[in-house]
Amino acid sequence: MSEALVATEVPEAAASGTSGARQFWRRLRAQRAAMVAAAVVALLVLVALAAPLLTALEGQDPTTYHPSLVDSARGGVPIGSFGGISGDHWLGVEPQTGRDLFARLVYGARVSLGVALGATAVQVLLGVVVGVAAALGNRWVDQLLSRITDIIVAMPLMIMALALLAIVPENFPRPILVALIIGFVAWGTIGKIARAQTLTLKELDYVSAARLSGWGIWRIARRELLPGLAAPVITYAALMVPANISIEASLSFLGVGVKPPTPSWGQMLSSADVWYQAAPQYLLLPAAALFATVLALTVLGDGVRTALDPRAASRLRVGTGRRQESKAGESKAGESKAGEPKAGESKAGEPRAGEVGESRAGGTETGKEATS
Repeated sequence: MSEALVATEVPEAAASGTSGARQFWRRLRAQRAAMVAAAVVALLVLVALAAPLLTALEGQDPTTYHPSLVDSARGGVPIGSFGGISGDHWLGVEPQTGRDLFARLVYGARVSLGVALGATAVQVLLGVVVGVAAALGNRWVDQLLSRITDIIVAMPLMIMALALLAIVPENFPRPILVALIIGFVAWGTIGKIARAQTLTLKELDYVSAARLSGWGIWRIARRELLPGLAAPVITYAALMVPANISIEASLSFLGVGVKPPTPSWGQMLSSADVWYQAAPQYLLLPAAALFATVLALTVLGDGVRTALDPRAASRLRVGTGRRQESKAGESKAGESKAGEPKAGESKAGEPRAGEVGESRAGGTETGKEATS
């Protein structure tokens, strides 16, 4: 009987999954700010993937030095107006080295986005595995994994990352190392989310039916629990990507992240802090790219969170449809109040309070006269 119950629930689950995806897409499209942010993120990803094609179209690369394009007598300031912008160098050149700024900017997008997405994947993998194992294990396993998760959450991320990056050999690929360290140090929160959600899901009827049918614990986790973890995990992962970009930029800015000649936005900011007067575009361009990327990913993550959980109010007030909902609620409240009588007035067909008192007083006087 339990096998039949589970078998009949599979098509229903597939249909509900399809309808849930449609509802999610409809709610996400209703948020204009999230759709604009998604377009910006898609453009940034496209630029990062097409970086070799774009630099080949320009005829430059991110590592070639052009000493003839900088004025060594002035400390390496780019020759020409606006930092050496020309037909050969679309955004100018880097001070002191003369490397093409456009090429380094688009290749830096590959590094920054790649490190952030890689770190997020490691965080999600470790957090979900540890959280599900803690929820499905016995009391001792749950206590051990929960205490490990608490230690990971309590550890200062930047200090641990700085310490680990300082002891790893220099010949290890730096972008991969930064992604792994960020992922291994910052998975604790998503582990707590996965554990709490799994504890709730394993008490539901369809999980009990799968257990009665003889399924093993890991088959239940794979077939029944992991789909239920998708919404909270995707929501939190969408908000972790911009945070990881900021962490990578901070580590590169401090000189322990991505090393030259590999371009990175944080590394470019670290080198540009002394050139903001002589060559301001060298500082403004990576800063603007970093700001736009983090802002777009944050807005998109908030839109995904709101679309997956409509009961949670968005933290944004522009382009999310909340203003229209509040106006609709206010108009409904105004209509309901309009139907209610004001103070001193009465509904149709009902006498006013003064009239009732007068009628009662008149009736009393009439009764007295009749008695006399």
